[in-house]
Amino acid sequence: MAKTKVTYTIIDVETTGRGNKITEISIFKYDGEKVVDEFTSLVNPEALIPDYITALTGIDNAMVADAPTFAEISEAILSITEDSIFVAHNVNFDYNVIRNEFKAIDADFRRRKLCTVRLSRTLFPGFRSYSLGKLCNSMDINLVDRHRARGDAEATVTLFEKLLAHEHSETVFSDFLKKGSKEATLPSNLPSAIFDAIPNGAGIYYFKNKKGKIIYVGKAINLKKRVLGHFYDKKEKELNLCRETAHIDYELSGSDLVARLMEDAAIKHHFPIYNQAAKRVPKPYAVFSYEDRRGIQHLAFNTLKATPNPLQIFHSIRDCRLYLEQVCEQFELCPKYCHLQENVWTCSHYKLNTCKGICRDEEAMVAYNERANLAIDYMANSNQNMVLKEKGRHVEEEAFVLIKNGLYLGYGFVEKSEQILNPDDLETFLIPQKETTEVQGILRKLLLQSSAAKTLELQ
Repeated sequence: MAKTKVTYTIIDVETTGRGNKITEISIFKYDGEKVVDEFTSLVNPEALIPDYITALTGIDNAMVADAPTFAEISEAILSITEDSIFVAHNVNFDYNVIRNEFKAIDADFRRRKLCTVRLSRTLFPGFRSYSLGKLCNSMDINLVDRHRARGDAEATVTLFEKLLAHEHSETVFSDFLKKGSKEATLPSNLPSAIFDAIPNGAGIYYFKNKKGKIIYVGKAINLKKRVLGHFYDKKEKELNLCRETAHIDYELSGSDLVARLMEDAAIKHHFPIYNQAAKRVPKPYAVFSYEDRRGIQHLAFNTLKATPNPLQIFHSIRDCRLYLEQVCEQFELCPKYCHLQENVWTCSHYKLNTCKGICRDEEAMVAYNERANLAIDYMANSNQNMVLKEKGRHVEEEAFVLIKNGLYLGYGFVEKSEQILNPDDLETFLIPQKETTEVQGILRKLLLQSSAAKTLELQ
């Protein structure tokens, strides 16, 4: 029985950048020996092409104004790629851009795929760069019209021919095409050995670009599983992140709590480009108390800089208010005198109805102040000194989180064989850290509900 001949479609797309709408596509159908068909077209992206993209590709809005939309060429793309293997340089980018275009017109697009970057790394190791331009230069491949779809696709055809001609190509191609192979999933510039070395334990991971710069920090209970999840995510941010990723480092934490603290510290230190949400350095706020001219005890909040003798410190005004609402409700205080309502004669809070009437002269000041002082003592005493004990990075180790006077000082790791006679001995193993909004969010519940945590009170 004759062996079915494998065909390949070697593809390149140019896009608008943000949004990744296609502006040009070129497809060469290759039967293993020669090009047997071609489809090349400008595409109206139905979106503006930014100036920086025009500077890179030469494609501007006027050029694509009368070009067909993707919907109008979709049948041609389906036809030429049918029953063939999708090949591209950095295949996940081109493949997912095309899949998303089909998805936008309620059509499905699925093809087996091969990446010429990953194939080149395996069959032609040792080059300093595997970008298409530099690889073509190193291998004497003629590349005309760089950053135009047809020019890049045509050069990729020549590269693909060299890959097919390699003595080990049959084995490597077969391995890459096996169902479940990570080769079609991993970022083009990430060596398999780097991913294989990532453990399944809890910790944080660093995505780095070709220059070794950290571009993303994440945390996970299972590092390998979480990292792999990035490569299956088809959102534009994830596609761009994976496209830039050339290396991954990691640090084990032993537990989810320590991983979350490590992640926050790493983001604040490195400011990775893909960790936008956690970069802010917020203004600190604090809760304090004072007695007015009538002798009524108030609870209030302000910026830390303007707060005398703070009872509790927060790194967002929202967290500050939520905490004060909790205290107000717990000790049956008046929202007016907790400054949760301003410029009112009597309280009428939308959520809190615990007031016993101090604002309406229906409760004696002595009785109200007694509860207010209990609340003040509660807040002062909730600045507990404690050690939160966590699982270590290996069986002979424990992790800990150190809190003094309600302030997070950092985390650390200590061998179980170490003799820790009192909590102060842990400071030798402490990795000092700063308290942030995110850290407060992580630790707040543990501080207020310390009985539910594995804690050791400091004397």
